[in-house]
Amino acid sequence: MKKLLLSLLMPCALHAQEARSPNELFREGVALFFEAKPRESVAAFDKLLELEPGAKPKLWQRGLALYYAEDYQGGREQFEVHQTVNTADVENAAWHFICVAKKNGVEEARKHLIPISGDSRVPMKQVHDLFASKATVEDVLAAAEQGEGEDLRNHRCYAHLYLGLYFEAVGEETKAKEHILKAAVDFSMDHYMGRCAQVHARVRGWDAKKE
Repeated sequence: MKKLLLSLLMPCALHAQEARSPNELFREGVALFFEAKPRESVAAFDKLLELEPGAKPKLWQRGLALYYAEDYQGGREQFEVHQTVNTADVENAAWHFICVAKKNGVEEARKHLIPISGDSRVPMKQVHDLFASKATVEDVLAAAEQGEGEDLRNHRCYAHLYLGLYFEAVGEETKAKEHILKAAVDFSMDHYMGRCAQVHARVRGWDAKKE
């Protein structure tokens, strides 16, 4: 009787799982990402796309998960299609860069760096210039020292996150770790990219308490 009951319940459970809406799958993908489970996050986003293929250009969150799942070609493609709906975002160019660098090398990444204009957020211009070899780490850090209170903390969080990603892309792990932990701990923020820095530290096994 127990085996029969299980056999009757399993199709219902599978049906319930398959019946999840795109919004539910999106929330699941985000939650799994913040749990530092990038592969599972990608799987949830992919199920969303099975239901709504047209949603792909807007799904930059999937691109982040693909990077940490080490699907760099998939990440590159995601950020390229996102560029079609979000043309003035340095962050998209930076994530595209690191995916290309991981897959094809830094020189190829520089060659294909997405040009961006119109992103007025601090310190995004300097971040893009750094990825383009037109600025220094010091330029990014200096630009981030604007504002006060939460604004200043946020600028520093973004600066160190993208410096960490840059150093990871060019193969300098010690510097990458230093900056990512500053973004994740010293200047932690509770928005998506602030939490992304924390995910990065967890995925890489970088425990600030052991530093």
